[in-house]
Order: sequence, then structure tokens, then C-alpha cells
Amino acid sequence: MDLDELFETAEGAVVLTGFDDAIIGLAEEFGNGPRILYSREKILQILQERDEMSFNDALDFYDFNILGMYVGEQNPIILYETLNKE
Repeated sequence: MDLDELFETAEGAVVLTGFDDAIIGLAEEFGNGPRILYSREKILQILQERDEMSFNDALDFYDFNILGMYVGEQNPIILYETLNKE
């Protein structure tokens, strides 16, 4: 699925502008429409590379401006990848 199809499928979902490269898919929840699923690690990487932030500055920005954001029931979902699959 390309991004246009993803955005069409998740119509009405909140999109994090400038973080398309951090999208890893869609998530569904009973009683709620599809929401866009983002990778926390990719968001942090984008902030560090694109905005030239240190890791700590990127983490502070992420915690306050992205994770702490609430704009409705179709808020984006952030995947915190912690499992080592090896």
C-alpha cells in the first residue's frame, strides 16, 4: 500500500506532518477508525537528521510535542520497538 492509499484508508486520521518516512502501517481498534502507526525510533531519527537535534533534544521534542499531543480519537499510534527478535 502506498501513502496515498494509506491516507485514503485512514480517512480522518491524524497525520504527523513531516514524518511520512516514520509510518509503518495502520492500526485498528474496535469502535474507532483506522489510525496511522508510526515508529518511535524513526521519528527520533528524523528529528536528529533533518532538524539536526541531539538525541536528548529529539527525545524531549518527541515527548512533549508528539507523544503528549491529543487531537481526538484518531490520534496517531506510536510503536515503541523494544523487543530483540534475535
